[in-house]
Amino acid sequence: MKEFSIYEMENIKIGHAQDEENATGCTVILCEKGAPTGVDVRGGGPASRETELLNPVAASEEIHGILLSGGSAFGLDAAGGAMEYLEERGIGHKVAMTVVPLICTSCIFDLGVGNYKVRPNKEMAYRACENAQKSQGGEGNIGAGMGATVGKLYGPGQMMKAGIGTYGLELGELKVGAIVVVNALGDIYDPENGKKLAGLLDKQGNEFLDSEEELYKMFASKPSLFPGNTTIGAVITNGKFKKYQMKKIAAMAQNGYARTIRPVHTSRDGDSVYAMSVGDIEADVDVTGTLAAKVMAMAIKKAVMSTESIYGLKCAKDFLS
Repeated sequence: MKEFSIYEMENIKIGHAQDEENATGCTVILCEKGAPTGVDVRGGGPASRETELLNPVAASEEIHGILLSGGSAFGLDAAGGAMEYLEERGIGHKVAMTVVPLICTSCIFDLGVGNYKVRPNKEMAYRACENAQKSQGGEGNIGAGMGATVGKLYGPGQMMKAGIGTYGLELGELKVGAIVVVNALGDIYDPENGKKLAGLLDKQGNEFLDSEEELYKMFASKPSLFPGNTTIGAVITNGKFKKYQMKKIAAMAQNGYARTIRPVHTSRDGDSVYAMSVGDIEADVDVTGTLAAKVMAMAIKKAVMSTESIYGLKCAKDFLS
């Protein structure tokens, strides 16, 4: 297998737009020809739009894009900008008088990092679509990762900065890539060696605490977990699959979350994974799903390792020896 950049993958375009001053942004994944897509949601607090389109029994077989956004549920409004951009170009489900672009959206909670009154809107998502035409690339503090943080069991005072990560692998003709916005309640671990990379800090901000162990200490007190979390991402393959098969691949990709984030899938996370088929390579579902978990885990690692300190928050690079 060899690594490749998801930004170079055929039949998709990825773009970012952000407001650095106010610590929020959005990221769009466009597939103008349409893509069979599945989703798997395991967190208890997702902010999402049009996910029911991806139910295997829903009529639509393809969607035209995914928007990953900050702003919590307020950020769902930004999807209108991506729809407007595609409608202007005649891309979407054809109806009598126009086309209706099908855009699925998930949002992270980043309201507590910058100015909570500023959220991604239609204009920002439209700009992300424009940027998608420029193959801009990017990881870390960009797009929907602008306000992403991790290690939030005890709230903002002990959390660390995270962001967006990508990773892709080729196995023969088969390509599987991932893009993820890491904004977890829990800590982040290296999937290759188990080393902690980022997460909950002590009150002095000098040492790591173990979020899992700290959670266990709360077992008798019915803890009120910090609500501002959620990791959202997508795996994209050039394998040829139906929508119901992509749902299985999305579910397998969640194993990448489990390998790198602890705790994960809590009632205060909205952890979601989309899976898009954008090619015609014949491939096995289980092989592709296993690869999806691997690239997702590595994308999560890259998300924290690509991030720079900002907004007074430390990042993983600050703890490298």
